[in-house]
Amino acid sequence: MHPVVHLHVFNSAGQLFLQKRSLNKDIQPGMWDTSVGGHVDFEETIGVTDWVRPALEREACEELGIMGFVPIFATRYTFRSAFECELVHTYFTVYEGPITIDPGEISEGRFWERSEILANLGKGVFTPNFEGEILQVLEAFKSR
Repeated sequence: MHPVVHLHVFNSAGQLFLQKRSLNKDIQPGMWDTSVGGHVDFEETIGVTDWVRPALEREACEELGIMGFVPIFATRYTFRSAFECELVHTYFTVYEGPITIDPGEISEGRFWERSEILANLGKGVFTPNFEGEILQVLEAFKSR
């Protein structure tokens, strides 16, 4: 099992930015996924009291070019697939600045309406990780 961070990026209108995974990805290529997600580097977990924040900041900067956001805890869970076992630390934020996707990781990205996300659940559009956590994230965002 290894630690993973997810950051869901909302705008002030309540729309959620999703990334479409590059077709070059080994796992779940071409599927829509969490705004930001990545594995925690080994050195980020050593000697750091709050290792989640540095990992979130690194991934958000690398994948979407965003900085200066405030992460809000949404959920933590274990995700198992045929390929891996992850302890996922999920956060969300409201962000209004520019977004610049990393074309090596992401083929495209855009903001989605809540209703559009709900209408596409269970249709093979989203990654299993995203589908497993999105209802909790939407509820946490609504309750903020």
